[in-house]
Amino acid sequence: MAGQAPEHILWIDSADPQEALALTGAKMGRLAEMSRDGLSIPLAFAITIDGFREHVGSAGLDDVIDGHLAEVDPDDSESVEAAATAIRSAFRDAPMAPGLAAEIEEAYDELSDRCSDLNVPVAVRSSATGEDSADASFAGIFDTYLGISGAQATIESVRDCWASLFTTRAVDYRLKRGISHHDMPMAVGVVELVHARASGVAFSVHPVTGKADRIVIEANWGWGEAVVQGLVTPDHVEVGKADRRILKHTISSKDVVSAFDFAAGVVVEVPMPARLRERACLDAEQIAAITDAVLLIEERYGYPVDVEWVVSRHRREGEPIAIVQSRPVTTAVQEAAPAAYDPMALAQKYIFAGGR
Repeated sequence: MAGQAPEHILWIDSADPQEALALTGAKMGRLAEMSRDGLSIPLAFAITIDGFREHVGSAGLDDVIDGHLAEVDPDDSESVEAAATAIRSAFRDAPMAPGLAAEIEEAYDELSDRCSDLNVPVAVRSSATGEDSADASFAGIFDTYLGISGAQATIESVRDCWASLFTTRAVDYRLKRGISHHDMPMAVGVVELVHARASGVAFSVHPVTGKADRIVIEANWGWGEAVVQGLVTPDHVEVGKADRRILKHTISSKDVVSAFDFAAGVVVEVPMPARLRERACLDAEQIAAITDAVLLIEERYGYPVDVEWVVSRHRREGEPIAIVQSRPVTTAVQEAAPAAYDPMALAQKYIFAGGR
């Protein structure tokens, strides 16, 4: 492998965006587009859909998948769950081809070098073809692994990420919409874990009313896992698009924070220091920087977006906010929103903050 160009690895910051979209799905492809447009993104590489197909083919998983799905009654939830469980088990039991594993290990080591770190913590996240399309949303259905450290742990998380293409929710979603798993092979992104001072999601339209005159920001200290688990209600900010004036800033009580445990090499939930529980996660300058990024992304794509962002603990005033994902605000998103505005419910569904 040494000295040879990897067959199944694509570096996102140097990739042609169209190639990235084709080979690594919309999630990682949009990161390549945003990098080209000058936005700040974490360092990342992706295992392409060809890597997924090689693994499935070499491990004999195609026949296993088709066999289990052929016996499924789409209207029987127990039948769907049994098939999905059996397929995921087969994925986790299937060894990865040595050549592909070596490619991932070499890429991970290079990422660590580029981050000036040993065993750099990463997020290992799905990027399936069609995952964030404008007419279907698989948000939250596939797995992401946050705070993974070490090449072997990364390889295992890539395999688990592939297996999550067959969670019960994912299988049920595809069956009910007539989508074949063959039509959405899964690339996997391995993304530098930005050490988060604060993180969250921002919508370029109001996610409940659909009003396009404001940006809505949900923010939490650290990474977003405490929000995803329902332990914390995020701060809520609304910013007028016309004059970028802060229209509303609701500060929640935040008793728990998701932090990186360097000894264990994982993200854990710990009590929030008392001095920070009632303090705003974002100041006016940071809100303005998030607003600038969201408006640029919406202008670039020409449609409403939700954007997942991180304020690095190393960021200085005037520097850009790190953007970790962007996707369309679809009709499905608005239909799924609560009738009364519930920031925790929305953040749980859409927040990445290093993870979703």
